[in-house]
Amino acid sequence: MGMGGTASDSATLSWMPVAAMAVVAAADVVAGPGVGFLPLVSLGPAFSGLAGGWRRTALIGSVALVLCVGLGLYDGLFEVRRGFTAMVSVAGVTGAGIAAAVMRSRREAELASVRSIAEVAQRVLLRPVPRTAGPLQAAVSYTSAVAEARIGGDLYEMVASPDGIRVIVGDVQGKGLAAVETAAVVLGAFREAAHDEADLVGLGERLERSVARELEGEKFVTAVLAEIGPDGVVVFLNYGHPAPMVVRQDGAVDFPQPPVYALPLGLGAQGIELLLYTDGVSEARDAGGSFYPLGERADLLKEPDAHRALEALREDLVRHAAGPLHDDAAMLLLRYHGHGEGKSVPIT
Repeated sequence: MGMGGTASDSATLSWMPVAAMAVVAAADVVAGPGVGFLPLVSLGPAFSGLAGGWRRTALIGSVALVLCVGLGLYDGLFEVRRGFTAMVSVAGVTGAGIAAAVMRSRREAELASVRSIAEVAQRVLLRPVPRTAGPLQAAVSYTSAVAEARIGGDLYEMVASPDGIRVIVGDVQGKGLAAVETAAVVLGAFREAAHDEADLVGLGERLERSVARELEGEKFVTAVLAEIGPDGVVVFLNYGHPAPMVVRQDGAVDFPQPPVYALPLGLGAQGIELLLYTDGVSEARDAGGSFYPLGERADLLKEPDAHRALEALREDLVRHAAGPLHDDAAMLLLRYHGHGEGKSVPIT
């Protein structure tokens, strides 16, 4: 809808110069020379400079000058100075419009270049997770709180290491470019350590050292690390992050919390799906101030296709918020192949 509105606005602005000059010409002919409509012919190049390129603005300005001469002769204004004053006004506005069009064109080219670079950087920072990793399917959803942005302070990554599938979902303090920079530090450290460390505890310790070394001031990151071993055992490390949601074989839902002073958390109960997410999901509020009831929406994940299931959950989250989300909301869904087809292997 936004693109349609932009195209409609551009079409309106493109016709405004011609419409303005037509209205001024008609009014001048009807009202006669005594009213003084002639200088308003300069509205044509003025409007053109708002939306058109410099060539179009120059063309509209030339038409405006011809129209100004025609109306001036019709009104007999060149016998006095009013006709020449009107021509100078049109010429001056045309020149200003051309200059404005040139500067706007340069700014638009620079903005397009910056957006292109930003899109590449976004793809590098939050690159797509593999659709499959061993026996797992994976799907990712990301909704940024910043308009038109694809990334923000939330982060996710999945790495297939010799010791199992390693996953991180995290949330950086704050928003904007500073949060993106911090997310890049965390993801870089995780991608390197996930391949090298033999267990999740070592991975977590190395990640803590890397983040402490790179981050300055009071910046912090909440995160959940997960390791899905070859035997299907899932181990968590939770750094002050919302608990993951586990959907069991019978449809029951659990949010496993780590015991006090005990990290990592070993997940012994069976399940077929694992959803990791940031607090932009669990703390999304509706118009009445109620948090999003994530546990009650687990049935949305029954869709056999992981991507469609996660998209259904994302759409439900947006409907709950009834408007733009006030925080970034990242979700990463893991399930074994065959989920929904009667041949799933449980996560234990």
